[in-house]
Formats: sequence, structure tokens, C-alpha cells
Amino acid sequence: MFDFILENVKPAVVDTEKPFRMQPATLAYDNYLGRIGIGRVYEGKVKGGNNNIFVIGHDGVRRKAKITKVFTYKGLNKLEVPEIEAGDIVAIAGIPDIAVGETITTVEDVEALPAIRIDPPSLEIEFLVNNSPFAGREGKFVTSRHVKERLMREIETNVGLKVEPIANSDSMKVYGRGEMHIAVLIETMRREGFELQISRPKVIMQEIDGVSCEPVEFVVVNVPDGTAGKVIEMLAGMRGQMTDMKVENGNASLEFMVPTRGLLGFRSLFITLTRGNGTLYHSFDHYAPYMGEIEKRSVGSMISGETGKTMAYSLWKLQERGPLFIGAAVDVYEGMIIGEHNHPEDLVVNPTKNKNLTNMRSSGADEALDLITPIEITLEKAIEYIKDDEYVEITPYNIRLRKRILTELGRKKAKKD
Repeated sequence: MFDFILENVKPAVVDTEKPFRMQPATLAYDNYLGRIGIGRVYEGKVKGGNNNIFVIGHDGVRRKAKITKVFTYKGLNKLEVPEIEAGDIVAIAGIPDIAVGETITTVEDVEALPAIRIDPPSLEIEFLVNNSPFAGREGKFVTSRHVKERLMREIETNVGLKVEPIANSDSMKVYGRGEMHIAVLIETMRREGFELQISRPKVIMQEIDGVSCEPVEFVVVNVPDGTAGKVIEMLAGMRGQMTDMKVENGNASLEFMVPTRGLLGFRSLFITLTRGNGTLYHSFDHYAPYMGEIEKRSVGSMISGETGKTMAYSLWKLQERGPLFIGAAVDVYEGMIIGEHNHPEDLVVNPTKNKNLTNMRSSGADEALDLITPIEITLEKAIEYIKDDEYVEITPYNIRLRKRILTELGRKKAKKD
């Protein structure tokens, strides 16, 4: 492969005599240097400490700037150098408001480089402070100030992310390109020691020419020919429209246009359906008029009505009502979701109840408690699973599902109101 690249890919044209032009393709952040633009130098050369710098924005407006330090790379290491020139992959510090796709130059009237297209956010999720009965047990950063500061640091380098505070609350709205984009951020925060809660993701709608429009994604699926029919049926139920199909050597390559709403939760279903033998790619394509209702989760939640440790005897009885998410001897609280109810309505149960002890013994032997292995709730599954009245509680060591209103009486009152 390396020989093929050397033989067929033309080397970059290097011209160090022209005015300096460089375009950041990504961003980084340093506590001492601030925001750093990373990309390739297309023309010219420049030294660190240059105060005669111009930045051409996406709107064509030119603004004055300065460069404090310049870096190149050797392997994965960043090296400070006195000067950078055309052909170098570099990092430039000193421009606090630099953005991806802007042109950095030393001449004010030079032509801007072609803009880099960044997909707009298609989903929004609400980030909240963890206020469950188990809040503060596991995390180091648990306050709204901690969460807000971390999100503000993230948008310095995460170009596809937007953060907006919610008025009169300690919550933040986070806008991202998709489930995976936001899930990576949440998992990173979790590993850093943050505790938080998140709401169900919502698709960002836009009004275009007076019509409510939703994001539509281009989807490419490669699956064994035997499972292609099931995948087509599933995507069709999500308002997907197939645009192309090719079958070759026992594999089917399918192309669809699917609303982003339909793809929420589809990845885990796709893996199960294809037994891990399929590949799925999707990216934002365009906005289209609202494509109609999509049927999602049709079952209710099994909710703990008590606080305490789960008992094997209780879970053994409850597993008849639906699959469980937790095992025995696990701490639960009132309002926590411990499983899925087989019927559409929610069910409040007591998973902490043990078998009554008496001095009477039945003629037959005690029944063996055969517990089915609980379903493992990962972050991605949790984001896909919850309803509008539920939250995902995220800590460094646990992912729990819960109702927004923990008490049964409170939920009944809210529903009545």
C-alpha cells in the first residue's frame, strides 16, 4: 500500500515564495497557549511571534491577528520550531478565535482558501446535574459549575458541538451531529470523574420556506445477502427510501435516505440483526419536509417503588413481567428503572422484597431461583432506550435509567395536571 501511494499520489506543490496561507482542519486546546489551529501550510512561510497576521473568516471578513508560537510534528510528538513553511503539517497558537476552515495569511488582500464544509448539528440532548438519591457517591465533579466548565472547554476544540445554557436552570443543551458524537463526549466526561444526567435526544427541526423540515441522512449498508430483506424492511419502517442496491459475491450493498429520527437506536438493532456481519455508514445529507410518525419503543418500564438492595427472590418473580437490567444485591432507589415491562404501560414493583421466613415447611422442596442474565445497559443503549419522561444517570462506575419524577404519586399528579 505504501509503495502504491508513492507511485500514484502526486507530491504536494511546495512554493515558499508566495504569501503565507494556511487553513486549520482541526483544533486543539492548551491551558497555557489557548486555542490551537492544526492543518497544512499551502504556501509561503512564517515565523513564530509574527504580529502581522490576517485571518479570513467564513463570511469573507478579514481581521488582524498574531502568532505566538508555531509547532510541527514528529510522529505523535509536537515540536516547537522557529519557522514553518509550505508542505508542513503544523499547529499555530496565538489566535484565540480561530475556527476550522478559516484562512491564515500574512497578506490582507490574498484570496481565501476553499471553505471546509462542517455538517450542522442534527441532535440535541439536555445535560443536567445528577440529583438522584445516589448523587455524589462515585464522581469527583458533580456540580453544575463543573459540568458547564467542562462543556465550555470541549467546544474550544470540538467543531461540530454547540452548547447553550437553559434559562432559569442549571441545565445545558448540547447540540451534536449524532448519537455517537455526543456519546463519545459523555463517555470521556464519565472517565474523567463527572456525574451527570441526560435527557432523551431530540432531532433539530428547521423551518425552510415556511415548511417544518427535519435532517435526512445518507445511509450505506453492506450485509450478507440473506439478511438484506430484513434490513430493508426495518429501514422502510423508519421512513427510509432505498436509492440503490447491488448484490455481488453473496453481499448486498444498499443505499438509503433515512430521517435522523429513524436512525436513533438503529445501530444496536442492526448489529443484532446481522450478527455483527454488517457494516453501517451514515452522514447528514440534507433537510426535507417532515416525513411522518415513526413507531419507536412500544413497551413500558419496570420501575422500583422502594429503595434498598435487590433480592434474588423478587427478581425471580419479576422476570416473568419482562427482561431485567440489574441483578441481585444491587442498590436501587425509588423511581429507578430496573427492567422492561412487556406491556405498553409502566409497572411499579418492589425488587427488595425477600421470601417470608416461617417455621412451617412445605411438603415439597423449595423452588430453585433460576435468574435470567440481565441485559447489560451500555451508554449507547441507554441513550436509545429512554422515553421523554426518563433520564440516564451517568457516573464513573454506573449507568442507571430513572424516571424524571421519582415518586409514583408525583408522576400521577404530573400526568393529571
